[in-house]
Amino acid sequence: MSGDRLPEGLGEFGRIRDFFAPLAGPGGLGLLDDAALVDCTPGHRLVVTVDAMVEGVHYLADDPPDLVARKLLRVNLSDLAAMGARPLHYLLTTALPRTLGDDWVARFAAGLAEDQQHFGVDLLGGDSVATSGPAVLSLTAFGEVAAGAEIRRGGALAGDRIWVSGTIGDAFLGLAVRRGDYPNLASADRDMLVARFQLPEPRTALGPRLAGIAHAMCDVSDGLVADLGHIRDASRVGATVALDALPLSPAARRLVAGDPDLGLRLATGGDDYELLFSAPPEASAAIERLAAELGVPVTAIGIIEAGAEVRLVDPDGRSIPIVATGYRHF
Repeated sequence: MSGDRLPEGLGEFGRIRDFFAPLAGPGGLGLLDDAALVDCTPGHRLVVTVDAMVEGVHYLADDPPDLVARKLLRVNLSDLAAMGARPLHYLLTTALPRTLGDDWVARFAAGLAEDQQHFGVDLLGGDSVATSGPAVLSLTAFGEVAAGAEIRRGGALAGDRIWVSGTIGDAFLGLAVRRGDYPNLASADRDMLVARFQLPEPRTALGPRLAGIAHAMCDVSDGLVADLGHIRDASRVGATVALDALPLSPAARRLVAGDPDLGLRLATGGDDYELLFSAPPEASAAIERLAAELGVPVTAIGIIEAGAEVRLVDPDGRSIPIVATGYRHF
């Protein structure tokens, strides 16, 4: 890792030595060189993805640094899972204001260390610079998948069922809670929703096991409707999703019961990092067995159709108007 020297505390190279070099795997060469060495298993392909997080946009300034680090890693691991890849390594770039001192960086690195052990990945290197603006964090993750087994967005076929893992909308509600909404919500519900916003659960076990089963897949980052639109665009198909089929947590269901219009916002809210995929109807039993084996709930929510439209429908099959399909930066 190299870049602008930070003037206070340990400085850039001290931080690298004390906080990040212990996270490096063999390919990272102790972070003593400006590049890393990456091996790839014969018969496999490297899968590479990158995501950035900006303070005030993707996380709040007072979020715990260890959770910020773990979320940064996990959103990238979710992209690998969405292609059916097993995670291996990552590169890290940080642009930090000088107000974030060594203690913040130490706690940030501790979060990475915890999740490295949990997910079996290691650091290869990266860059560190100073900024006068909000903190900007970028992570590039590497995984591998057997050649030809990768699951892309472009394979959905008319007649496929649409499935999603986990629950939808909790992170959207968790951010709302962090911003002061729902003050009367029970503390247990508040804690669960905030945890889902701060610490997503990438489906790294489920994704690779869907190879040969799922025709198309992506993760839900911008919002379920928007991300289903990515599958639609790549596969040149249409899709219909039943709004009342979306899997909601008990906390989300309680909030929707008091505000029926909230259901649509949960379908477009984003930050869920669940897997959204299509598969032929005859694969349903295999998907349900796999979900039970892994302890990851999956729910059939709709169907892929001929056409070019993503529709949300009510229990009577009527289309629900959608003003915004999901989060957009621009």
